[in-house]
This record gives sequence, C-alpha cells and structure tokens, in this order.
Amino acid sequence: MESGGWHVEKRASLRNDSFSREDNVPETGCLSIIVLGASGDLAKKKTFPALFHLFIQGFLLSNEVHIFGYARSKISDDDLRDRIRGYLVKGKTADSKQLEEVPKFLQLIKYVSGSYDSAEGFQKLDKEISEHEVSKNSIEGSSRRLFYLALPPSVYPSVCKMIKHYCMNKSDLGGWTRIVVEKPFGKDLASAETLSSQIGELFDEPQIYRIDHYLGKELVQNLLVLRFANRFFVPLWNRDNIANVQIVFREDFGTEGRGGYFDQYGIIRDIIQNHLLQVLCLVAMERPISLKPEHVRDEKVKVLQSVIPINDEEVVLGQYEGYTDDPTVPDHSNTPTFATMVLRIHNERWEGVPFIMKAGKALNSRKAEIRVQFKDVPGDIFKCKKQGRNEFVIRLQPSEAMYMKLMVKTPGLEMSTVQSELDLSYRQRYQDVIIPEAYERLILDTIKGDQQHFVRRDELKAAWEIFTPLLHRIDKGELKSLPYKKGSRGPVKADELLEKAGYLQSDGYIWIPPTL
Repeated sequence: MESGGWHVEKRASLRNDSFSREDNVPETGCLSIIVLGASGDLAKKKTFPALFHLFIQGFLLSNEVHIFGYARSKISDDDLRDRIRGYLVKGKTADSKQLEEVPKFLQLIKYVSGSYDSAEGFQKLDKEISEHEVSKNSIEGSSRRLFYLALPPSVYPSVCKMIKHYCMNKSDLGGWTRIVVEKPFGKDLASAETLSSQIGELFDEPQIYRIDHYLGKELVQNLLVLRFANRFFVPLWNRDNIANVQIVFREDFGTEGRGGYFDQYGIIRDIIQNHLLQVLCLVAMERPISLKPEHVRDEKVKVLQSVIPINDEEVVLGQYEGYTDDPTVPDHSNTPTFATMVLRIHNERWEGVPFIMKAGKALNSRKAEIRVQFKDVPGDIFKCKKQGRNEFVIRLQPSEAMYMKLMVKTPGLEMSTVQSELDLSYRQRYQDVIIPEAYERLILDTIKGDQQHFVRRDELKAAWEIFTPLLHRIDKGELKSLPYKKGSRGPVKADELLEKAGYLQSDGYIWIPPTL
C-alpha cells in the first residue's frame, strides 16, 4: 500500500451452481433421467411413481424427456414397464385422465441391463442415452443427464466411477450431469466421510444431491415460511418463551420383513440422525440472509455445530418384544427399534431448551409431528396451569395440519377455562389441492438445480459428529435397549425422561382432526 492511500483488492467470486447457472446459459437440451437399481423396490414404489406424477402435471414433457432404467436383472423394456405399472396410480384415487396417461409414460422408459462395476454396461447405457439425445436434435453440450441411484450405498463408489468415466456429457451450452444419492450416507462419521470423499473425487458438490425425503414434505417445507413470514412468531421463538421442543416419529408396525437390513442400522441411524435432525435444523436455525440454497444450508450447519455432546443420562433405548423372532435378526441383538433422547443447542437463542427427539416402531399410533411447548403464564390468575401449556403443533403425517393449543373460557355462565385449539387442517382448508409426494418435489428440484432441500457435505459431517459417539457406545453394548410391548407407547422410562426434561402432558386434551 502506498503511503497515505488505500489498496482495494477484489475478492475471488464464490460461484456455485446452487446460486446460479455457471454461465447463465438457458437449458434447452433434452433431459435423460437414468434410474439405477430400476428393478428394485425403491424405484418401483417411489422413484417411478414420482416421475409419473411429474409427467401428468406437465413438468416432464414427452418431446424432451426420456427415462432409462438400469439394473443387473436381465429383463426387457416391457418387463420393466409391467413391473412398475401397478405402482403408478393409487387404486381409489386414480381418475380416468391418470389411467390414460400411463401407457404414454411407460413408452418413455427404456431398460438397459448391466453390472454396477463393469465398463461394458455403462458404455451401452451411454450409447442409448446419446442416441436419444441425437434423436431430439440436442446440440452437443446442451443435453441434461440426471442419474438417480436407487441403490445400496455400498455400490455408490463403483457406480459413480462408471458414470464419471463413461456417461458424462459436455456442459458448455447449459447442459449438466447430476447424481441423486439416497440415505443411509454411511453408518458413522468415518464411513460417511469415506463415502463423501469417494464421490467428491468424481463430482463437484453442486452436482451431488443427497436426498432426504423428509425435506420434501409439505409441512416441513412450510417451516421457513411459518417462522420468518409471520410477525407474531419472531419474538416468541426463543428460550425466553419456549419450554421444550419435541420432534416425534411413530410407526404402528414393526420391521415387517426388513429385520435383517434394519438390524444393521437401528432407529437412530434410520430416522433420527437424518429425518428428525433435518427437521430440528429448520425449527432452530437463524433467519438466512436470503432463500438462496447456500444461505439456507449455511444456517443449518451452524445449528448442527452448536449441538453439544449427547448425555447418556438423557437417552432411552427400546426394542419391541418379538423383534428377534425374525430369522434374519440375531437372537441377542441390542439394536434399538425405539429411542428418545434430548439434544441441547449451545447458543443465544436456545440455551437451556431441550429438543426431545423420539422415534419408534411397533407403537400405539402412527404419526410424525413437531410439538413446541411454551412456558407457563407468569402470575396465572385463572389457576389453569394443570390443564396444560400453550403448544404449537405441526402434524407432518398423516392428516397434515398445524394447530395452536390455547386456553379459552368454557362456554356458559361459569368463569372457568378449557384447553382448545386454533386449527389449520389441510384436508379441510385445501380440499381441491393435491399435496404432492415428497419425492416429486425433490426430483423436480434436482432438474431445476435447486439444492436447498438436499444435504450438503459439511452438513452431513456435522450431523454424524453429533451421533457417532453415542452410536459407538450402543454398538459396544454400553447402552442397552429396554423391552417394550407391541402397540404400547414404548418403554416407561421414555415418558419419565420427557417429564424430567420439562415436558408437561396436557390433562385430558386430545386433538381430533376436523371432518369435512
């Protein structure tokens, strides 16, 4: 710097595909969607139905899109079409228009057989894709390729290597190659980092879409709007007013034939470390400076990095009776099918507020919800504390709704109080609106290049840093799973933990979804 003057140095631009297209080139080339693992359950039950619903809504156009299925099974195009046909429309809700569109959609699908680690299969796949692109008169460099890995993570590295070496396309004229990978992203921090490194050596982060279908749910996507577009929530959403937050996932059935697979992971890896933790991020994060994907994901990472190590005294594990009857499950398995734990966030907004994470199988009900319980009213002149606290509840599934529990005067001549609710039930309020499935939203986001609802690498790492020490202690048998009966609430100690964490159960109040 010269004496008496300033030198201004320009900072390097931090350009990212999630902020804007690299060269601002419009996307005009044809689109190829490749479903790897096309003959598997995930593909036929989730991926292909999601693509079909995007097709009938006009988001996938027959004159520009083609869908390729790839798997090891030696079957024909028609065999694959027959396998998925019955999953595309739901019996009672199917209308004549949907049924008419099924044959048109199925004609867009072509099948290629090959192994997941051989050049020959992927060279053949690339040839088929290229022929489609030529038939659509796509200019080289403008075509788009989306690879959906409906596969176990163990084959991700070999598949990604094959895609990189044999199936990439030029992208200088607005084209791109993107990959979608499904959870589980590893079993602990080390395995997740290894997997991330293997994929990261082949693809840039803007090309990688780590899908967590919970981030595609209607009311999960509503969280940012609720928190940051409503003035009355802004001053309330902090430790001064909120006593505790519960994030709950309950299923009323067991592992149902998936025991061998589930036993490798358990309820924490399967549900809490990903689905429920993603919800926690959206509940607890600070306001992002914009809705650009990287700004939103930056705030989620900050929340995860503020979570302090989990205290074993604030963890209750359970395993439903009969779980080990499954012949694919070891007789002495300690794998939890139920877990309740308290996470604590060490920052100015949430210091002292317990975030209670609860997930379980074979329980007495099926639901997923967020329950924000507020503190007691100071100087309670109505003496209504025993009737329950104010709560804001977001029901994610089933019967999507949000409602506020509050105290009101009981109708009549007496001055007494009762707990009631302000209720927004989606089925009643939005009768003519079809709420899309999570996979529909997220696949559409990958086509648009919007990574907001996908997990970034540093976010994944921060999530595993929270749970890996606890998971290793469970794997070593240092924490035991308590038995509980099928159809119950889970281990009694879990309710005791909730009470110890400060959650107060409402006395006699039950929310009943309104009828049409």
